[in-house]
Amino acid sequence: MEKKTPLYEHHVALGGKIVPFAGYLLPVQYPTGVIAEHMAVRTAAGLFDVSHMGELVFTGPDALKNLNHMLTNDFTNMYDGQVRYSPMCNDAGGCVDDLIVYKVREGAYLVVINAANKDKDAAWMAEHLFGDCKMEDISDTVAQVALQGPKSKEILLKLVGEEDLPKKYYSFIPKITIGGIQCLISRTGYTGEFGYELYCAAGEGPALWDLLLETGKDQGLIPCGLGARDTLRLEAAMPLYGHELTDDIGPMEAGLDFAIKLNKDDFIGKAGLEGRLPLTRTRVGLEVTGRGIVREHQDVYIGDRLAGQTTSGTHAPFLGKAIAMAYLSPVDAVEGTQVEVDVRGRRVPCKVVPLPFYKR
Repeated sequence: MEKKTPLYEHHVALGGKIVPFAGYLLPVQYPTGVIAEHMAVRTAAGLFDVSHMGELVFTGPDALKNLNHMLTNDFTNMYDGQVRYSPMCNDAGGCVDDLIVYKVREGAYLVVINAANKDKDAAWMAEHLFGDCKMEDISDTVAQVALQGPKSKEILLKLVGEEDLPKKYYSFIPKITIGGIQCLISRTGYTGEFGYELYCAAGEGPALWDLLLETGKDQGLIPCGLGARDTLRLEAAMPLYGHELTDDIGPMEAGLDFAIKLNKDDFIGKAGLEGRLPLTRTRVGLEVTGRGIVREHQDVYIGDRLAGQTTSGTHAPFLGKAIAMAYLSPVDAVEGTQVEVDVRGRRVPCKVVPLPFYKR
């Protein structure tokens, strides 16, 4: 049976169309519709309930060693208040998940994991834990909202001072008070837009949601659902687990080399990643040049040759065209290459384009 986030009743009251997603009941859109929500984030601001995400806390003298052993990135030189993205690989170099790590202080880290993989990730990490390190799953005690869009800072400055907001992208302030609610606030997001993610106690999530929506209404802030979250991340070419990353598809194929440090001490998946070189497939962008919308898991052809498969696809509201991501061999993954995607038995012409499709 699906769980409800602390904001469930608010979504219903706002007319959100509720669907099951990653074990939770969440709004896919509000009466405004996906396109309006998408455009609000690109031009003003949107507010998302992301309380379904998982939060794990790692503490102890060996917390850093554990993270460096389990994840592909290197967390050694992080400063307190820094955030770092990382894939987490299996022995074969495929992906268990991708996640972000917050360094609270020496020996204390917050790890935010994907909702669909929450239990799997927690079990995987608990199984590989060693030394003097404790892992605690605090997911059910946390509400998380994402305030995204160019006006998000202007909205927050009505509630807090400039010094209360994280300055750099992928940094955070561990404790600030917004309207009497204690929050962790980070300059992060999954939309390709300027924005923040705010964490608070689950019981205070509804009050934070209401406060932000009321404060931002003059700046055009509206609530947004899963539909816009997906179209936004796709325009920004951000990978989604189960699509661009899977147990079989690793971070190297996905082009996430910046988050893979093969020169650090041995870590889970290192040999598997090295064994995948040279790569036989790579993630590419496709722009639809014919008529139609391309979706995930559709075959890509060059002439009569099956060349690959799509992983995600949609109509991109801000760009005003249909786009998709796919895996092709490095030989075929050349900008301008003409391909066709089989959409329910009909070949739709596309061309290979650089990623990301959209950059702020």
